[in-house]
Amino acid sequence: MDVVDAIAVRRALRAFSDRPVEKGKVAALIEAMRLSASCSNNQPWRVVVCRHEGLRRMKETLSRGNAWATAAPLILAVASKPSLDCRLNEGRDYYQFSCGLAVGQVLLRATELGLIAHPVAGYDPHKAKVACGVPDDYVVITMVICGYPGEDASLLSEKQSAQQRERPERLPRGEAFFNERWGEPYVDVE
Repeated sequence: MDVVDAIAVRRALRAFSDRPVEKGKVAALIEAMRLSASCSNNQPWRVVVCRHEGLRRMKETLSRGNAWATAAPLILAVASKPSLDCRLNEGRDYYQFSCGLAVGQVLLRATELGLIAHPVAGYDPHKAKVACGVPDDYVVITMVICGYPGEDASLLSEKQSAQQRERPERLPRGEAFFNERWGEPYVDVE
């Protein structure tokens, strides 16, 4: 699968199989993050790979809306702090952006490997830090819920079930992309 195909088929699916993710595939996800771009090559991401006891603890931190994630066999807890990356004027602290780039690469690599990788924000951040031993001065930016696609939708809400069946609509280009100046809708020009 090339990157164009991975972008086209990647979905934030929520129904997981109970099949464990093999060590080699976990290593491939880690390598995708490790090689990601970052400001000045600072590589600010720190990732706790949760597959056993840590997985059980991390699942306990999830919000009710993310109950579906309790079926997953792997969670990557992505943490960082501002001092690990570029800190520029006007509040442009790049640590979250750099971590987002790394997570984006994980999403595409997981898709290529036949896995789901679904980042979530619905968890108790303090409990997540405690659950996986993240130091107090770090932020748990996201938890990436990983595993093989499954058929059991019993943990999904009605809305989540609908999103499982069909990719949610995307904004039109002209609403989110602009030509030369904010508010000028993007059109294909040469």
